[in-house]
Amino acid sequence: MDNTKIVGEKVKSIREVKQISVEDLVERTGLAKEQIERIENNIDIPSLAPLIKIARALGVRLGTFLDDQDEMGAVVCRREDHMDKTISFSNNSLDARTHMQYHSLSASKADRHMEPFIIDVEATDDTSYELSSHEGEEFIYVMDGVIEVAYGKKNHVIEAGDSIYYDSIVPHHVHGYNGQAAKILAVVYTPI
Repeated sequence: MDNTKIVGEKVKSIREVKQISVEDLVERTGLAKEQIERIENNIDIPSLAPLIKIARALGVRLGTFLDDQDEMGAVVCRREDHMDKTISFSNNSLDARTHMQYHSLSASKADRHMEPFIIDVEATDDTSYELSSHEGEEFIYVMDGVIEVAYGKKNHVIEAGDSIYYDSIVPHHVHGYNGQAAKILAVVYTPI
């Protein structure tokens, strides 16, 4: 199942149920009206930072946009299942190209506060990127390959078997080191 198309629909549905206008959402998030409209119409898939801003402005968890079911107890995600729960986010650049495939490991867990993903970082020749920030924390464990995490004014090279944990409020960007592909386990925590 490709969750790419449901993110915008859920954003719009929640906004309308809460009787929040697009203009109010613009004011609460600081995002451009055109960006919100493109997200709601499934033209653009936002990067995590704008999606987190939207979730906070709507008073919902980030996972609300990815949820399939409402399981209150323990949730087991089998190896074959997480590949069915894939979504691509843009990399926050002006051309909104995607560079990561997110495989949710918790889409059926209701009321969660952490978002665990297996992420395929795609190889690319493009080395330009923009840092973004949002409230919360992130933990990344590199499973395969090498990534670079631009964090504030520092760049950290993280190899397979290494991990990094950081406050997401500091501007950051995760990408394959020297444009190479990688596979990571990432856990994102965002307070509501």
